[in-house]
Parts: sequence; C-alpha cells; structure tokens
Amino acid sequence: MAELYPPIEPYDEGMLDVGDGNLVHWEVSGNPEGKPAAFVHGGPGSGCKPRLRQYFDPERYRIVLFDQRGCGRSTPHASDPTTDMSHNTTHHLIRDMEQLREHLGIDRWLLFGGSWGSTLILTYAQRHPRRVSEIVICGVTMSRRSEIDWLYRGVARFFPEAWDRFRAGVPEADRDGDLLAAYARLVSDPDPHVRAKATADWCAWEDAVLSLEPHGSANPYGDRPSADRISLVRIASHYFSHGAWLDEGEILRDADRLAKIPGVLLHGRHDLSSPHGSAWELARAWPAAELVVVDDAGHKGSPSMRDLELGVLDRFARQ
Repeated sequence: MAELYPPIEPYDEGMLDVGDGNLVHWEVSGNPEGKPAAFVHGGPGSGCKPRLRQYFDPERYRIVLFDQRGCGRSTPHASDPTTDMSHNTTHHLIRDMEQLREHLGIDRWLLFGGSWGSTLILTYAQRHPRRVSEIVICGVTMSRRSEIDWLYRGVARFFPEAWDRFRAGVPEADRDGDLLAAYARLVSDPDPHVRAKATADWCAWEDAVLSLEPHGSANPYGDRPSADRISLVRIASHYFSHGAWLDEGEILRDADRLAKIPGVLLHGRHDLSSPHGSAWELARAWPAAELVVVDDAGHKGSPSMRDLELGVLDRFARQ
C-alpha cells in the first residue's frame, strides 16, 4: 500500500488581494523548479489542510494550495455573519484562480481535487484550457441542480429519519420549498444560536449520507472546528441554493473545451452523495479522460483510492 510523501512546510505563502475586500490565502511548497500543480478543495468552503501537500512528490512538483473565498485562512471569513456573500460565486473563484496563477508566474498547472473541487476544476479548465496541463479528480460532481437535488432530497430514501430531522431544521413554511435557501438564511442570521443550530443540523445530514462508508472519519462534517463548520455550511448553502451559478448541464455541454487536456477521473462505487453516473457521463463526453471506478470506495475515499491518486500524480509528474 502506497504511503503519502513525508510532511513538508511551504517555502512561500501570502494573502492575495482579489478584490471586493477579499484576501485569498495561498502557499507554495515542494520544488520551486518543479511541475506546477494546485489542489482545489471541496465544500464549497472546506479550505485546505497541510496533509494535502503529501499527495505530491516534493522533488518533482511545485505544490500550490489555496483557500477559496471565505474559508480556511482567507479573509473575511464566512463564519462572521457580517461577511458579504454577494461577491462569493463560482465566477469569482475562477477569476481568483487565474489571478493566483498569474501572481505566481505559472504558465500551466495540473489541477487535483474532488467533490465541489471537481466542479471548480472543470469550469476553470473550460474557460482557460490552455492554462491546464492535466486534471486529476477524485469524486466527480458537476453541481447540476439535479445532482444537488439528489444530495439534499433524493438520497433521503436511504436515510428517511435523518432527512426528516434535516427538513425539520428550517421553519415549517419552508419545509416543502427550497430547503437550501432556507438554510442559507438561517446560517446568516445575526443570532449565534440560530446559526449554530442550523450548522449542526446541516452537518448531521451530510454525515448521515456518508454513514454507510467504511473508510474515513465517522463524522467528517460534524467534527470540524466550530468556525470551519459555520463557514462551510454558509458557503455551501449559498452556492447550492443558486445552482452554483452554472447553466444546468453546462459542464457536459462544454466538454469539448477539455478535449486536449489529459484527465483521470477516480470515483467510488459506493458514493451515495455523488453517484458515479455523473462520472460516467463526463467520461463519455470527454474522451481524453480515463475513468476508474473504485469498488471499495465512497465519497470519503479508501486506501485503494489513495493509492490510485498517488500513482496518477506520480505518472503525470514524469511527463
């Protein structure tokens, strides 16, 4: 079984002023002359962790980690209810990535990530295909409204008790309407008790959807530090209640823009939050991508998924 690379520290980091009062935290580690690669985190609103550096060979890669607007070490933090969310959209994040690439003097970079990160990777690559050398995705989602509706309503057929609690977390008048918009309002409420309860209810639902998976933390959402949980829920509910500001099916519609970019799509067979039909559809529309379905993995991955991620990144490092 493959091991992650040893822990390393960044040799450079900073706060990039991307406008609208937002500063995006970034760091660079590994080989300054190596192949540029960026990790694009999920959530939206999860932020990056130091352990992510260890997926990349530090002798071969120039490793870029950055926290998307409103989360991690970026400021202002979405856990603060006064933080304006109107300047936090998919389109803003794409511009932030391009500004960061230019700031770091990178011509082309490999993009690695999963879950929400896959949506951001794909939309960025479709708008800036000449700036992407390769794509590696673990856990494909294109954030279509149909996929969002599955995660926050359709999959309830497997977890009816947990979904009933999730639904009961919003005012009665909203329970048969747009649950995500209702949660977005609750986690922006000036009352800290209202925000805390809505955050706990949202995280309990997310954890329930992943509860059948044998690998990873039992409560990957609920066990996060309080401020990180609040920012994650506030950003995620904001994005998903707006369909990520993408046309329905936009990524599939524009898949031809990815035609010259080599890609590997790794997807867990048991991923209930993002069923692998989406990965299958994307692979059919993007012939340059290789789809690998990992039979023992779900959304949280598995040791064999980690081996595949490391193997693919090592292979692209040599090219």
